[in-house]
Amino acid sequence: MAKIEQHRGLVLLVSGGVSATGFAPLSLWPLTLISLALLMHLVAKAESGKRAFLLGWIFGVGHFCIGNNWIATAFTYQAAMPAWLGWIAVFLLALYLAVYPALACWGAWRLAKAVGSKAVTLPFIFAFAGCWIVAEWLRSWVFTGFAWNPVSAAFPAQMLEPPLIRLVGTYGASGIMVAVAGVALLLLSSPTKSSPDWRAAFAPKLALLALAIVLFTSGWIGSTSTIPAKTTRLTIVQPNISQIDKYAPGYEAVNFSRLAQHSQPENTAPRLLLWPEAAIPWRLEDGYPARAYQFQPGESAEGTRLLLAGLMNRGDVLLTGVDRLEFDQNRQLVGARNSVTAMDGAGKLLAHYDKAHLVPYGEYLALRWLLEPLGATRLVPGTIDFWPGPGPRTLTLPFDGRRIKVGMQICYEMIFSGQVTDRANRPDFIFNPSNDAWFGSWGPPQHLAQARLRAIEEGLPVVRSTPTGISAVIDADGRIVKYLPLGKAGRIDATLPEAREPTLFARFGNALPIGLAALFIAFALMPLARHRTSR
Repeated sequence: MAKIEQHRGLVLLVSGGVSATGFAPLSLWPLTLISLALLMHLVAKAESGKRAFLLGWIFGVGHFCIGNNWIATAFTYQAAMPAWLGWIAVFLLALYLAVYPALACWGAWRLAKAVGSKAVTLPFIFAFAGCWIVAEWLRSWVFTGFAWNPVSAAFPAQMLEPPLIRLVGTYGASGIMVAVAGVALLLLSSPTKSSPDWRAAFAPKLALLALAIVLFTSGWIGSTSTIPAKTTRLTIVQPNISQIDKYAPGYEAVNFSRLAQHSQPENTAPRLLLWPEAAIPWRLEDGYPARAYQFQPGESAEGTRLLLAGLMNRGDVLLTGVDRLEFDQNRQLVGARNSVTAMDGAGKLLAHYDKAHLVPYGEYLALRWLLEPLGATRLVPGTIDFWPGPGPRTLTLPFDGRRIKVGMQICYEMIFSGQVTDRANRPDFIFNPSNDAWFGSWGPPQHLAQARLRAIEEGLPVVRSTPTGISAVIDADGRIVKYLPLGKAGRIDATLPEAREPTLFARFGNALPIGLAALFIAFALMPLARHRTSR
């Protein structure tokens, strides 16, 4: 340990990178626990709050550089910028995101100092877990947020029981996993001058570990019953259109043929036909200037809708990703919206949803006035920025003689815990069309893991359709019912899993993990309260 403490900066940089191997696709989650335990050990011994902050920041740089390496792949599809700039972007983003684990380390150190703790003790563990929850929650919304890969996403389903996620959400589960890492370190540590009697210290440690095990395995915490529903048939299409081909000139017909090939009805039963984000480059709405319909079927919205209707039964409903356009009063194009449009089998438009949580530098160029003169551009082709929609919405659609409620979350929106449904109009399921073709082999399985967490938190099935994978049907317990792997063209024919009654998290959202963080911090400060009482 002496050598580790002597070179703790380098050790934590490497350890942070190792901790990210717990996420998909490697899923080496024991290394995440070990890395977190090492971080806690070194932070507890830090000489000052500034040193604790720096140690957490160094750990975070390694963690986010490895965990977000898939972002670099996106730059290889943007000809306007050099591919090597992707790795610069990953590193710069890591420098910023590392601030959040740094804040957690600083907060834990300050709280531990307040109670006189200078090692990994129960108060320090509680403080660290509480501060970690707050830090992940802050990361989800500050500067529009980047909530990718909370710590809990690294752990397998058998460790994170659905009842736990339903009770305290993703960020709360992250805090509990941090606490487990600390308890494991405490149980394996040797007695010190501050805690020489191992037997006296063993009982509370074991009690905390037992509490963690109960939280992971109990089947009754936050449990809910399922809601019987009519059978809803699904056809999810994965055309395996690469990002290179997606926007290539002249490829519209080829790409559409791949969608059409896997969309034909097998019988006359009504179904929801689900296509990926930005599945077609054509306009489905009337009213645009004539130039907006060039090079699409019939050179009109009606002609395009009739083409799509030819793939459907009369009772089918299609939900497809499409760009909607915004024109000013002079009929000049000023913006676009990343949308999903619903259309019935007769070619009638039923509803649309506009993506609200846009990807900075992907769908719009923040600080355009500064960056555009320097040669920067957004990753999605084009110069017009996307405009955000109003937030989570439920589309109520006529289907099979009834009304079906579809919650909409396009791509990146799905990673934001507590922000994926309209709580005033709870859907029957969440549709998550996405385009993960940008993100190499690491991004798609990580995205899928986070979609599974949303299903558990909300008690709702999640259905994903992507161009290249991983498309999937996920039940309300986060289990993958059917899926198509990366790089495979095909379709998923399935029935929609049943939803559960609203979970506690679905009712109260991130108030629950923040409440858990406050409880952890209160436990951490209990020795201080006892000390003041005894005076």
